[in-house]
Amino acid sequence: MQLIWLRSDLRVQDNTALTAAMAAGPTIALYLLSPQQWLEHDDAPCKVDFWLRNLHELSAELATLNVPLLIRSAPHWRDAPAVLAELCRELRIDCVQVNEEYGIHESQRDQAVAACLQKQGVQFRHHLDQLLFQPGSVLTKSGGYFQVYSQFRKVCYQRLHMALPALLGTPSAQAPMHITRDVVPSAVEGFASPSDSLRQLWPAGATAAGERLARFAAEQLDAYHNQRDFPALPGTSQLAAYLAAGVLSPRQCLHAALRHNHGEFDSGSQGVITWINELLWREFYKHILVGYPRVSRHRAFRPETEALPWRHAPDELAAWQQGRTGIPIIDAAMRQLLATGWMHNRLRMVVAMFLTKNLLIDWREGERFFMRHLIDGDLAANNGGWQWSSSTGTDSVPYFRIFNPLSQSQKFDPDGRFIRHWVPELVGLNKRDIHNPAAMGGLFGLADYPRPIVDLARSRDRALAAFKNLPQLEAAHG
Repeated sequence: MQLIWLRSDLRVQDNTALTAAMAAGPTIALYLLSPQQWLEHDDAPCKVDFWLRNLHELSAELATLNVPLLIRSAPHWRDAPAVLAELCRELRIDCVQVNEEYGIHESQRDQAVAACLQKQGVQFRHHLDQLLFQPGSVLTKSGGYFQVYSQFRKVCYQRLHMALPALLGTPSAQAPMHITRDVVPSAVEGFASPSDSLRQLWPAGATAAGERLARFAAEQLDAYHNQRDFPALPGTSQLAAYLAAGVLSPRQCLHAALRHNHGEFDSGSQGVITWINELLWREFYKHILVGYPRVSRHRAFRPETEALPWRHAPDELAAWQQGRTGIPIIDAAMRQLLATGWMHNRLRMVVAMFLTKNLLIDWREGERFFMRHLIDGDLAANNGGWQWSSSTGTDSVPYFRIFNPLSQSQKFDPDGRFIRHWVPELVGLNKRDIHNPAAMGGLFGLADYPRPIVDLARSRDRALAAFKNLPQLEAAHG
């Protein structure tokens, strides 16, 4: 008897562990509810709700394969070994099959479960699934993990030229089992249910995910490289939530892009090339998580930046969190996050750089806030993005390159459409004034909209001074 323990792989199609389990024998599926662990990991309520909604859809899909889905409680991952061991005894399980997860806590959990099961003669098999390449298989010539994305991407391209990761179909149904599937709960204590409007933005299930991927490939992919930076346009795939929960696999995304581009991934449609590069960024940050585990421990990738004199400025942090900084593009982006559980990727960089450079507030405050609100919250991608923006991470933006939010706003929301949608206080301003109402001087009499909480030029100088005073940076750039 096989047990597939589902985690961030909530689908039946192209699921490596499910395919392996059902090929090996009669299979039962398991999902563990771990609210204490989720709270420790700052998982967003909307993300937990998304998991539950997808589990509900997945349970029905598994039922068509005659695979019952069982739900068990393991409040903290340290409870997982005992829960798995008891279930394996009860159901006479021979082997537990899982798809690999990365990060320190995930690895420790799986090692503890494997050791516990081994004592009672149960095998524990893990499979590559949420990545195209096994961590440790894409290395520098000296045998280390890449620290620069462009070099990592080059090797990935070489590997893809040699062999594309294959897509797995949906397994055939097995003989019916005399085990009743459990009811998937609609909520978990400690995680408030999101609004109906947010749920409607993110419909659950592999069918909805597949339709979104197909629509993106058909209608937007060719223009992706030109439109992805403009938040008022529907220029991005908005598939990250489905990838993070494993409702879609990166292989499915890669193959959809290749089908659209006649099998090419480094020539042909520039939109396809750019999007595949974004898929490889996700891959890169997962490899970083394995190769440099300190980033899982809230540590900077570049150790010397731990000495940065981050400011304790709770009022400014709160203004940033609530979308009331007085910088319209920052406030619009933060309000989008609060309302939808998602933020446009260009704006993630802009608001991160504003927090870490203009306000000189520790990137970890922003990383945590994002995780607590993002429906697509993913440790590797979120940490990688925040460390890139704050110049503390791998392949990070040079510390002296600091986005000016006003020029970013003028460039990527030129007509102010995005700002008007999310900051209705400014709806009456023309497309020149809406980016920087404070420049209107005495005319700045807008009700309910604050003046900027920081002087952009002076705060930029403050950030440059802070970075220049780091010993290694002084030696490198002096």
